[in-house]
Amino acid sequence: DVQLVESGGGLVQPGGSLRLSCAASGDTYNDYCMTWFRQTQGKEREGVALIYYGGGNARYADSVKGRFTISQDDAKSTSYLQMNSLNTEDTALYYCARDRALRSGCVLSRTEYNAWGQGTQVTVS
Repeated sequence: DVQLVESGGGLVQPGGSLRLSCAASGDTYNDYCMTWFRQTQGKEREGVALIYYGGGNARYADSVKGRFTISQDDAKSTSYLQMNSLNTEDTALYYCARDRALRSGCVLSRTEYNAWGQGTQVTVS
């Protein structure tokens, strides 16, 4: 099984930036979809950004386009989410998730993954 660990969350002022990391360990594989989600208590989990192994096919929610950038270091099995121009609506618990998938199946609407991180809290105030 693959284990995922997020880091990089914290408290930031509006307009500030944070970079989240998602490190994978265990039985890793190459044909995976890596997705960042966020969730506020009482609301549905939202797919924020995703990337496929090897780069490319990046997708972003409309609410973060132009502000967030997802990247992948395949050699280190680590995904990053660079978050710029943060506002209070970005406050949430951010998760990463990963599963084997075809490139065409790596979409933000995907909800079933076989590996989830524990989450890292981002608070903008």
